[in-house]
Amino acid sequence: MMTHETRPTSLTLPISSREAFILSEVFYSIQGEGMLAGAPSAFIRYCGCNLRCRWCDTPGTSWSPSGRTWSLAEILDRLGTYPTRYAVVTGGEPFLFKNLALLTETLAAAGYHVTVETAGTEFQSIRCDLLSLSPKLAHSTPRDVEGGREAEMHEKRRLQLPVLRSLLRAHEYQLKFVIDAPGDIEEVEGILRDLDAGVPREKVLLMPQGTAREELEARSAWLHPLCLSKGFRFCPRLHIEMFGLRPGT
Repeated sequence: MMTHETRPTSLTLPISSREAFILSEVFYSIQGEGMLAGAPSAFIRYCGCNLRCRWCDTPGTSWSPSGRTWSLAEILDRLGTYPTRYAVVTGGEPFLFKNLALLTETLAAAGYHVTVETAGTEFQSIRCDLLSLSPKLAHSTPRDVEGGREAEMHEKRRLQLPVLRSLLRAHEYQLKFVIDAPGDIEEVEGILRDLDAGVPREKVLLMPQGTAREELEARSAWLHPLCLSKGFRFCPRLHIEMFGLRPGT
């Protein structure tokens, strides 16, 4: 585990640092999910997504995108006020943006441990210490949302096995699935077989679907024993349990 006695180092920004980053928010909180759950982290959230999950907990990055442009210098200045060396690049879908590589390279050069969170539908070469892959299961398709207008698009894009295989080969990773009902475990098992990538069970995290504490508690009650019986990791959503569903957490 890293130590964090000092803040990340300053550095000379590349000429391309003038490029604009379209972000929904930059904030400081705990990492609520995954192998680094509980770590104090700086979050950089891109605005824009190629999916439309029916239960999306950041609709301001997908269904109703709202953000502003940031310069790289602005991002680093903001992160410099946070007492952490953990940086999490999230969205939306970060891999849609060509400047993701520049952002991750700059964060790494500044001394950050970089996590990138993605649905795994797009590929580009980036620098990161942990790739948090969250392929979307069938229950994410918004068939009953806004008349189902985004359902066909979402269903076509949500699972890209060749892209997932390339990302798994390129990075240290965790494979995180949102679980809505007990039957979803069969779909997870099928994806793991189709990937044929020898993914260790301890790298597969199952997280209850829910944007309220009550939902998480209800699903966790049956998901805990399923994780134990299958050898998967249980993945909490600490930020929801602690803060509820609101921006900046």
